[in-house]
Amino acid sequence: MAKKTKITKEASPVQNNKLEAAGEPLEKKLWKAADKLRKNMDAAEYKHVVLGLIFLKYISDAFEELFQKLTALKKDGADPEDKNEYIAEKVFYVPPKARWSYLQGRAKLPTIGKDIDDAMDAVEKDNPQSLKGVLPKVYAQEKLDKASLGGLIDMISTSTLGTKEAQSKDLLGRVFEYFLGEFALAEGKKGGQFYTPASVVKLLVEMLEPYEGRVFDPCNGSGGMFVQSEKFIKHHQDYYKKNNGKKLSLNPADHISIYGQESNQTTWRLAKMNLAIRGIDSSNVKWNNEGSFLNDAHKDLKADYIIANPPFNDSDWSGELLQKDARWVYGVPPAGNANYAWIQHFLYHLSTNGQAGFVLSKGSLTTNTSNEGEIRKALIENDLIDCIVNLPAKLFLNTQIPACLWFLRRNKQKQKRKILFIDARNLGFLVNRRTKELADDDIKKIADTYHNWRTGEAKYADIAGFCKETTIEEVKAINYVVTPGRYVGLPDDEEDFNFAERFSALKKELQKQIGEEDALNKRIANNLSKINANEYQNS
Repeated sequence: MAKKTKITKEASPVQNNKLEAAGEPLEKKLWKAADKLRKNMDAAEYKHVVLGLIFLKYISDAFEELFQKLTALKKDGADPEDKNEYIAEKVFYVPPKARWSYLQGRAKLPTIGKDIDDAMDAVEKDNPQSLKGVLPKVYAQEKLDKASLGGLIDMISTSTLGTKEAQSKDLLGRVFEYFLGEFALAEGKKGGQFYTPASVVKLLVEMLEPYEGRVFDPCNGSGGMFVQSEKFIKHHQDYYKKNNGKKLSLNPADHISIYGQESNQTTWRLAKMNLAIRGIDSSNVKWNNEGSFLNDAHKDLKADYIIANPPFNDSDWSGELLQKDARWVYGVPPAGNANYAWIQHFLYHLSTNGQAGFVLSKGSLTTNTSNEGEIRKALIENDLIDCIVNLPAKLFLNTQIPACLWFLRRNKQKQKRKILFIDARNLGFLVNRRTKELADDDIKKIADTYHNWRTGEAKYADIAGFCKETTIEEVKAINYVVTPGRYVGLPDDEEDFNFAERFSALKKELQKQIGEEDALNKRIANNLSKINANEYQNS
């Protein structure tokens, strides 16, 4: 059992983050500064350099704060170099040559790259249970400019990330999440391998409501689904207070346990760091090269909630090797597309009353290729589909393929042999020319609609163009196609459409634009006539 010195909690002096002084969020200022130091380094590599240093700064801040308190209590028998003191307070022990103050003092030396690699290695050795094989050791490589690396250390040094005060504001969580999103944007298509847009993750979690139980993501990327599940619990404290008769505590770790699997080792490392900074137990987040289909790391797991964003239309999933797999209860999925293999993998891991919410390409709603239509028919006839949500375009960084959300539920107690269809294509707002996000109001509208329909606790009503309750018999009538647009219809126009009025307005606008074009052409011609080509040639 870890030794614990009694530490009295006292108000610590406020430590200001210099970069937040001007009002711009810390994460944005840090990103601008870090991106400037990137120079020509590829974003896919640079993210490990930056996020690794940010993680080290966080654990060093947390260590240093406790170290100072223990130093003040030496006369009472406290030992600031005793690892057990830190284990007892759930703080990572940081050995002397890995502490931020030590590294910052060496930031201008040519050996700083090796110093950081050694620091990462030392931290892993002193915290093997949660960090073994997780931290990046890429800082000594020749192509990483050591002057820029020293600048990066100085820049990160301007922010306090790991103190109790900073943790209460989730400063590092904000920084880490923002950086993951920005790196995903910078990497483009490859970025989608480790990052699901935050608004999509939030929508999935808000609809599933994982209040307590086992949460599983068999393709967990950088761990966003787990982080959002923990945030959900923190944001719904009233639920636990109301149900305190069941002895529910207010600590998220007492309500959900997480299980994950990832086949990309560098992405798995990101997930482990992402979870560690929030104090989330990641001991059941596993990595292997083969992936969930060939080497299921949680063969016996029956989860209460599955939340996932598997690769869209994956053709390289080794389906030809798994034709007789026990997971294919509802039909053998095609070797050339993993969509229906993922669906059945999720179902295989659902508990008796389990629920699953996941992202798939919109083609999964209509396909009849290579047995997929028959599998979908079996899912519908077995009353496993609860809800389908059509998503807006441009939400995903790595693909322009239209996407949708599936919600499956075992052992339905209400709304038996019915499916709710929601068409959310017209929701969301443009962040930039290429990317869209769902606003909090959009998420609330979709989630409330689903909850009202599913529970019956509040009034639900079909809304033309947005949502429709449909029976399985109706779905069967159009060949088991589950595209929301086929059921919700078109929205009712709030105003009568006046063709003559609309045509007249458009005609007037066009005439105005033609007039502006003529005026601009005349100005260009006039300016060209003033230019004497011979003068320029002779000068």
